[in-house]
Amino acid sequence: MDPAVKQAIYDAVRKEPFAQTMNMQLVELELGYAAVEMPYDPAAMNNIYDRAHGGAIFGLIDEAFEAAGQTDGTIAVALNVNVTYVASPEIGVRLRAEARQLSQTKKTASYDIRVTDNDGRLIATCQALAYRTRKPIPFL
Repeated sequence: MDPAVKQAIYDAVRKEPFAQTMNMQLVELELGYAAVEMPYDPAAMNNIYDRAHGGAIFGLIDEAFEAAGQTDGTIAVALNVNVTYVASPEIGVRLRAEARQLSQTKKTASYDIRVTDNDGRLIATCQALAYRTRKPIPFL
């Protein structure tokens, strides 16, 4: 992976308002792969049933998907994202989303994304499809 692209993505995620609000951190990045972590904060992320809101989990998934999709230095945007919620995280855990590219064509790329807690317990799975614009990432 191009080191300049790698650094640009790390910098962009660190500055992104949504990632800052959700306390997300990009912790690993390679060509076609990204890992993003965040602490599960029930005070900010619970739903009406006092469990993790699906939107919080989806946000973590989307951040990993976004980062992994840009690793070739071009913009990729979501076409379809299918999430299966497996378990609700326990209070105090750190959540990790890992996005892995499974295939790529000139116009699309597919990803497998998994969310686990710091004990390795599966929280959610995701299959995602990106449209590859072939335009360079603007923050490079």
